[in-house]
Amino acid sequence: MRSDEIDYQIIGHAMQMVEIELDQDETVIAEAGAMNYMEDGIDFETKMGDGSDVNQGFMGKLFSAGKRMITGESLFMTHFTNRVKGKRCVAFAAPFPGSIIPVNLAETGNEITCQKDAFLCAALGTKVDIAFNRRLGSGFFGGEGFILERLQGDGLAFLHAGGTVIEKKLNGETLRLDTGCLVAFSQGIDYDIEMTRGLKSMFFGGEGLFMATLSGHGSVWIQSLPFSRLADRILEHAPSIGGSNKGE
Repeated sequence: MRSDEIDYQIIGHAMQMVEIELDQDETVIAEAGAMNYMEDGIDFETKMGDGSDVNQGFMGKLFSAGKRMITGESLFMTHFTNRVKGKRCVAFAAPFPGSIIPVNLAETGNEITCQKDAFLCAALGTKVDIAFNRRLGSGFFGGEGFILERLQGDGLAFLHAGGTVIEKKLNGETLRLDTGCLVAFSQGIDYDIEMTRGLKSMFFGGEGLFMATLSGHGSVWIQSLPFSRLADRILEHAPSIGGSNKGE
């Protein structure tokens, strides 16, 4: 199914949202609870599945939705459609501080693989599926686990990540990064996990025991502040579990 062509603008800096402009009968799909505001004339409906296959039967939708539940995502997705003449806007916000990244799937080989909670919204026609990590080491130690999300289509998809996000282009090179800092990678990128070398580096380097290794030809998106790292710092200083309650 060919994706709807949508226009958008990213609003804000540290806590961004994306405003999507829909022509009549255009639709955008989003994770449940991601909508921030919408203009009059836009209808929304919660459906089982992403709507990428119009001929898919009930059991097929149930199976696809069931796979999404494995990733911890909702069984349902919300479809927002402009039902009136003229343009109408709907906006979506990320659930934690960070950046929203627009990705044109037509420019990334019609597919990207991302961490399981990175997907925010996309043009109707985008297939949202799960991808099992084939390597045992990557599954157990990769921060992303065995299960990643795969987005397929030829339209716009929007991801959210913590802090600042950069896109690195690889042309046969190898890139190593903290496992939690990986947001997404395009086709042509090989993803694996390697153990930190040296006992001192392993236990006292502060970078963890394992690092993500990405190599090949394509794009890699990296976040500066994984939510897990932010949550750890907050919990570390929470007075209820032993942190300081001294005022500034």
